[in-house]
Amino acid sequence: MCKENQRKIILSLCGGTGAWEEPYRQHPDSYDVRNITLPDYDVRTYQPPENVYGILAAPPCTMFSFARTKAKKPRDLREGMECVRACLNIIWDCMEVKQETKKKTLRLKFWALENPAIGFLKHFLGKPALIFNPYEFGDAYQKHTALWGWFNEPKRNPVKLSPQMKKLAKTNSYLRKIKFPKFASDRPIEFRFNKDAKSITPAGFAKAFFDSNR
Repeated sequence: MCKENQRKIILSLCGGTGAWEEPYRQHPDSYDVRNITLPDYDVRTYQPPENVYGILAAPPCTMFSFARTKAKKPRDLREGMECVRACLNIIWDCMEVKQETKKKTLRLKFWALENPAIGFLKHFLGKPALIFNPYEFGDAYQKHTALWGWFNEPKRNPVKLSPQMKKLAKTNSYLRKIKFPKFASDRPIEFRFNKDAKSITPAGFAKAFFDSNR
């Protein structure tokens, strides 16, 4: 067993349900997982500890997503970038360290920031390091997702979409019509849709990311 001070600290910024970091949480002897999300924590004021090993960031996509077409509140990209900036500041704080000149590694081994692939955030952060769909990692539905960051690319394990899913995927509102897969913790989702369901990290991707970034 690892001693407390030997456990690798994983920060999950704006982690919500905790689905992305769940595979790390399943290894408590090796990882100290901290979900930095409202109402307990606010990424805009959070001060990271020393020796953070990895960071997962999922800032709200409300203002960036192209799917936001019927909102009464006008799109406010400055508001949307507030949490993105806060996440990046935490990431940079964990990397801006003084160390021996010859050393070519950093304490922060990986970081990844997630948002919809079809949206405005790429105009701010540039081309994503990875774009994927849940079905490429074993969860049989489509949702174009982008990752920016420094990480090992997870190994894909694609499954085929059903004819019904292919048909639904052609519509803008298909995520409202499907029954979502299980949480990463294997707890079934008992609803067809709510405003948070479609943002839950698919279990297959979460596991693949963990396997490649340990």
